[in-house]
Amino acid sequence: MREPRVTVLGGGSWGTAVASIAARNAPTTLWARDEQTAQEVTERHTNSRYLGELPLHRSLRATTDLQEAVSHADVLVLGVPSHSVRSVLDSLADVLRPWVPIVSLVKGLEQGTRMRITEVASEVLPGHPVGVLNGPNIAREVVQGYAAAATLAMPDQHLAEALQVLLRAPTFRVYTSTDVIGVEVAGALKNIFAIATGLGDGLEAGDNTRAMVMTRSLRELSRLGVAMGGEQLTFSGLAGMGDLIATCTSPHSRNRRVGIRLAQGATLAQIAEELKQVAEGVRSSSVVMELARLHGVEMRIASEVDAVINHGQPVSRAYRGLLREAPAHEFEGEGW
Repeated sequence: MREPRVTVLGGGSWGTAVASIAARNAPTTLWARDEQTAQEVTERHTNSRYLGELPLHRSLRATTDLQEAVSHADVLVLGVPSHSVRSVLDSLADVLRPWVPIVSLVKGLEQGTRMRITEVASEVLPGHPVGVLNGPNIAREVVQGYAAAATLAMPDQHLAEALQVLLRAPTFRVYTSTDVIGVEVAGALKNIFAIATGLGDGLEAGDNTRAMVMTRSLRELSRLGVAMGGEQLTFSGLAGMGDLIATCTSPHSRNRRVGIRLAQGATLAQIAEELKQVAEGVRSSSVVMELARLHGVEMRIASEVDAVINHGQPVSRAYRGLLREAPAHEFEGEGW
């Protein structure tokens, strides 16, 4: 049997990192919008825009031709920003062969529809099994070969195990799951709470505050995730607690950086110019609140982040509003 061919859509930091891993195991093509990036990945085996001079696997090839990248794919990995997912998938609907599995790396939600990215993929490309890879994965560290792990959730366990072989490396462990909803929701929601943690770090609120916000954030994340159909255990695993810890504490976390810079007085426009990449939590904050209202889940921390990002609330008022609320039972209470 010939080796399966993998195509990764998205030349950002995480898409490139996963493509480099996949290239160890199978012929892999990376699709990037930028011609210079595609040429650099193929010829120099680096992506300096997002990963500096860190070396990528030498067999990885990149192209800007979407149809070329997708036409022979046996596995499609989706790593474009959430706001681009639908348009990118629409453009390849007539090119992608039937039944090719799709793995989403996207840690966001579609604005307007409130849909998860796997739901968008299933709607645009019906008949394809769709899953998600998520975990505490800082792209630079993964490319550097530091030990890391993630959870690959697919609707079918056998398919998850088959794809697991393509997406792992000696220092990158991939665990499997069938809880696509839970793994995906955890990846999208943790960005909101990374912004909340960053707000506290920017205000120099201290380590105790950071620990408190992260712990209570996990509670909010879990409650909404379960209400949306995820499994409770998922949120204590790599995709839930693991990813939350990494995103809320790493200096490489874009969403944490957004919170820090907002607390320091920067505007969202200024922060976007500094980051040069999408911070999904900014886009997802309003969608998360819509989902919370739809499912009847109170999310006070997420609400404060939404108020700062979308409704002009001063950063200094966010934590004060939380602390004014009287605490209830730690595990059975509804609020903050």
